[in-house]
Amino acid sequence: MYRDMVTARHYEERLQEEYLEGKQPAFDISAGPIPGELHLAAGHEASGAGVCQHLRDDDTVTAPHRPHHIAIAKGVDLKRMTAEIFGRENGLGKGKGGHMHLFDPEAGFACSGIIAEGCPPAAGAGLAAKKRNTDSVGVAFLGEGAIDQGAFLESLNFAAVHDLPVVFVIEDNDWAISMPKERITDVQNGAKRADGFEMPGVRVDEDDAIAVYEAAGEAIGRARDRNGPTVLEIQVHRRMGHFMGDPESYRPEDDQTAAQQRDSIERLEDDLRAHGIDDETIEDLRDEAQSAVEEAIEWAKSQPEPDPEDAYEDMWVNPPSGVTDSEPEYDLAGGDD
Repeated sequence: MYRDMVTARHYEERLQEEYLEGKQPAFDISAGPIPGELHLAAGHEASGAGVCQHLRDDDTVTAPHRPHHIAIAKGVDLKRMTAEIFGRENGLGKGKGGHMHLFDPEAGFACSGIIAEGCPPAAGAGLAAKKRNTDSVGVAFLGEGAIDQGAFLESLNFAAVHDLPVVFVIEDNDWAISMPKERITDVQNGAKRADGFEMPGVRVDEDDAIAVYEAAGEAIGRARDRNGPTVLEIQVHRRMGHFMGDPESYRPEDDQTAAQQRDSIERLEDDLRAHGIDDETIEDLRDEAQSAVEEAIEWAKSQPEPDPEDAYEDMWVNPPSGVTDSEPEYDLAGGDD
């Protein structure tokens, strides 16, 4: 867990540096080696590491728009993920998906920028496992701002009705983009959403990796034993803006300060020392993690950019019946047909 967490933290800090290149002093979202938006998860590390330690390659994980820490903990190829973020040909999606649309079937991982979008696919993975009579599970990660979305609530209902092996993991960082969570919903404990569907709901009040590991172990073990779904909410913290370039003018200074002081990595280091792990071993793990990140970034930057002519490869189009190559595929004007 510690290795995954320090890898994720260093990864986000290095991506921040790479992303901001060419975008300052006047912020230009299209400039630099990583164009477009970038949502980083520094401060969320305990959630991904504590949950994914219990998972196997044949378990399915779906993540939201802030996915890197979860992908790392699930075993997604770090080099190919980085190449995808840099828009390179050898990325997970050949550079077409970017950081919010990572897909690694070998690791059983996918993510999306659409809020709560991962909940139905995770429930579907649970249904598939049940029909195949395997003990694999589906896990959907989402933010606390997504707990009122229809996709989440409908997935809870579907998982409850069919008694599916699914765990819904809510990462509560207190902020739904620029809104504090109390302005989004009156439910301050997102795990209570489970009550309406007669399934267990558990909240971990501190971003403590060991506490997350224990709670996730019970929830995932329940799913593997075919005892149904669980909602697990984890308190995390957001050390960076909602997206890179976010001035965070809406966020009180004391809240930002508190987020920097609540460090799950330092907490786990104290736990390791209390269990006899010396500082030299901890430093070695940090060095290994940083080396892996640096190697992935350098490899990604050395990969070729996609040929623009490949933009329409690997695309799926289902034209209406009777359409030929010489006719337009769709009537965008909405004609009589």
